Amino acid sequence: MSGSFIDTNILLYALSADRQKADRAEAVLSAGGIVSVQVLNEFAAVARRKLGLPYAEIAYLLATYRGLVEVRPLTVEIHLAGLALAGEHDLSIYDAMIVASALEAGCDVLYSEDMQNGRVFEGRLRLVNPF
Repeated sequence: MSGSFIDTNILLYALSADRQKADRAEAVLSAGGIVSVQVLNEFAAVARRKLGLPYAEIAYLLATYRGLVEVRPLTVEIHLAGLALAGEHDLSIYDAMIVASALEAGCDVLYSEDMQNGRVFEGRLRLVNPF
């Protein structure tokens, strides 16, 4: 299987006042893809803490995103793979869980602003910074 995995920052940039970034984020989301429950949780945390959004609005936005993408669980197997990736690639634990989730989902592209653009994991997952 091939496809795209979408990191939290893409969901957040869809709300940006920077129209160029918001448009690019919306284009990625409109094309569909996969996120993990971790991505949804990270979005909720940042939307509440940094953007000050009320939980009702966060819930509405998350429901909208869930309508555009496929949501995958974070399993113990993904957790273990993420721990290994963090050590092997010197990633933060959160970034490693995103990479592990994308690999488990069979994706060939990971849209994110957080890691080095063009970086390849396990010879099959390429990081793309759409911004």
